[in-house]
Amino acid sequence: MTHWIFTINPGSTSTKTALFADCDCRYESVVRHDATELQHLPNLADQLPLRLEAIERSIREGLKSAGLPDPSAIDAFVGRGGILHALESGTYAINDEMIADLESNRYGIHASNLGAPIAYGLAAHHQRPSFIVDPVTVDEMIPLSYYTGLPQLRRRSIFHALNHKAMARQAAGQIGKPYESLNLIVAHLGGGISVGAHRAGRVIDVNNAIEEGPFSPERSGTLPTQQLLDLYESGKYTPAQIRALLVGRGGLFAYTGTANAQAIEEEAATNPQRAELLQAMAYQVSKSIGAMAVSLKGHIDAIVLTGGLAYSPLLTQEIRYRVSFLAPLIILPGENEMKAMAEGAWRVLEGLEKPRIYAREE
Repeated sequence: MTHWIFTINPGSTSTKTALFADCDCRYESVVRHDATELQHLPNLADQLPLRLEAIERSIREGLKSAGLPDPSAIDAFVGRGGILHALESGTYAINDEMIADLESNRYGIHASNLGAPIAYGLAAHHQRPSFIVDPVTVDEMIPLSYYTGLPQLRRRSIFHALNHKAMARQAAGQIGKPYESLNLIVAHLGGGISVGAHRAGRVIDVNNAIEEGPFSPERSGTLPTQQLLDLYESGKYTPAQIRALLVGRGGLFAYTGTANAQAIEEEAATNPQRAELLQAMAYQVSKSIGAMAVSLKGHIDAIVLTGGLAYSPLLTQEIRYRVSFLAPLIILPGENEMKAMAEGAWRVLEGLEKPRIYAREE
């Protein structure tokens, strides 16, 4: 029996949608939302009616493309997991408690907070189940990983869990062993970069992709703290401007004025400074991979490079040059988030996993 699964991944001014037959994508679309209308709806929850209406049109187009009669053919709706409290990895049934935390932005504001409310609304309308899969706040770190050096500060697990887990499973398939039996280092290379140590199916340590680790196309990564304090105390920047330098206008953007890594790589062919900048980013990724090798005590079955930047020959070759002595390198480029969401729902619909239940923190 084929399970038809509709996935939703909201961005700031658009929403990616896709229709899957089991884990095979049959239709995908990017639903563009009027930026002017969204500006008048700064509260994310207020955008729901506008987005739902546009996505309903996408559903009809997807069904027509797949030759299906009506929305009753869809077996489940899956939204991108937003910023929630720390959670175990898995597929979660969307419930009122989850919606309340996301719509109030209790743990942070991000467009992905709309994923679950959109899926929940569509599922209620069409009387189908709804899920999220491996949100960014998946936390499986070991106790030692939380220490910082100041008792007032504690490391947090915020990373590209959805793609990490999906590509780790795909790499396990290539190796021919269950994901739960392997030690892997997975590096997601995208607008943000996260490098995690996967031990027996759990991510026991990973850099917080918002405030730690290698610099990326638009994020500064780990910085010298005293120099950062000096920059703030100089009075040249407001707190909001400093935050923008850390996330959004840091990394490659801060050095070049663009976060387009492909364009920078093209310039690198004739510009030594651009080449050195990309080499520096690859160097930092490689050092993070080395750190995660320590987390796994040197027992590593494979190193996996994924994310959009894994398409880059320059970056992947530079990383291979530095880390191949640790373990075999597997390159699985792309974001792969839509398929990862469909796979999580499919495992539940097939009875291979039980859906997890979200509970609010007091």
